[in-house]
Amino acid sequence: MLSRMPAPTKRTQVHRHPERGDYDRATIDQILDEALICHVAFNDGDGAPRCLPTIHARVGDTVYLHGSTAARAWKALRGGAEVCIVATIVDGLVMARSAFNHSMNYRSVVVFGTAREVTQEEELHTAAAAITSHVAPGREDEARMPTAAEYKQTLLLAVPLEEASAKVRTGPPKDDGDDIALPIWAGVLPMATNAGDPDPSPDLAPGIDVPPSVSGYHRPGTR
Repeated sequence: MLSRMPAPTKRTQVHRHPERGDYDRATIDQILDEALICHVAFNDGDGAPRCLPTIHARVGDTVYLHGSTAARAWKALRGGAEVCIVATIVDGLVMARSAFNHSMNYRSVVVFGTAREVTQEEELHTAAAAITSHVAPGREDEARMPTAAEYKQTLLLAVPLEEASAKVRTGPPKDDGDDIALPIWAGVLPMATNAGDPDPSPDLAPGIDVPPSVSGYHRPGTR
């Protein structure tokens, strides 16, 4: 696995606030692994733009995407369309003294590539387990994995992690000139994805304990 992405391409080069650009592979992997969902943009078979939220998971140098074979929107991807994958984590709301300088502290990744439908049995299992684990680490060892019939209803796509970049903002607000003297509170309001109390299914049989993937739930990188 590469420790750093190849030189930025025309598509991955960060132009707006280039100082926030990060091309280190470890940074890219960490953001992809922590972000709960991603958005996938592509042109459909009729040339119309599409952008869909979905679950993803990274396994080494591959990003797997989850969809449904019944969804018409994914048809172009099954045919090998180019995609743009975006994953974003909001770490804080940056409250400046002026509305203009409000911002967010965030970490984001943009991946470009060509989607490939996963059809080989072993890779289907790998992708399904990775996506289950991405949603709730350890759940892949607790839940029943898909059957052959369920795989036929599930679209799993693979995109190589070869053309990607990260963009990260951290730190306090950056007010300008006289605004710093204004009697207005400024600072950062931290944000995080936290789990609430488990809500058991109404048809759950008595005596089944809450499993570790639920009782100890946390997003990767948040402990």
